[in-house]
Amino acid sequence: MQEFILSIMEQFGYLGVFLMIAIENIFPPIPSEVILLFGGFMTTYTKLNILGMVIASTFGSLIGALALYYIGRVFNKERLKKIISGKIGKVLRLKNSDIDKADHWFDTKGNKTVFFCRFIPIVRSLISIPAGMSKMPMLKFLVYTILGSLIWNLVLIVIGSIVGENWVSILNIFDTYSHLVVIVLAVVCITAVCFFYKKRVKQGKKN
Repeated sequence: MQEFILSIMEQFGYLGVFLMIAIENIFPPIPSEVILLFGGFMTTYTKLNILGMVIASTFGSLIGALALYYIGRVFNKERLKKIISGKIGKVLRLKNSDIDKADHWFDTKGNKTVFFCRFIPIVRSLISIPAGMSKMPMLKFLVYTILGSLIWNLVLIVIGSIVGENWVSILNIFDTYSHLVVIVLAVVCITAVCFFYKKRVKQGKKN
């Protein structure tokens, strides 16, 4: 996979960076760190420059994020409620009010997470889906997405240009960061599910 990504970037330059980042946003397993660090390295031995790399990668991030945002709009709150109203909702002990609460939270407090999540592996892509489901205003979505993606892309591209041929060693550091984040997220999710389930069980016994 990594060799394929690098070959596309070397062959198509800015367009390759744009395409790889757009795809990476839709399919999180593709590592943006590889694309951005190598993109920075490319500025040291080709005619490509940091500004062009940042623009291409940020535009790619935006296109990928918009694709997931509209998936969230299609798979909206109303459709999710219909699913919850069936057997799945009974098994998970979920109610329509839970969906409303989650949607309200995203409307009041979750919008900024679209910005901060752009620095977190996997989540930086998937956060666009709940944003679409909650019908987050497009202007806010664009602003938070562009700013967050711009900072992330700029930092990695600059690092890649500074370390040059040693970009692979820096990639190992980001790999460790990504693994730690995934572990923390898994623990948080499991804890949240257990807490939510116990709470539902207690409410069920009271009723």
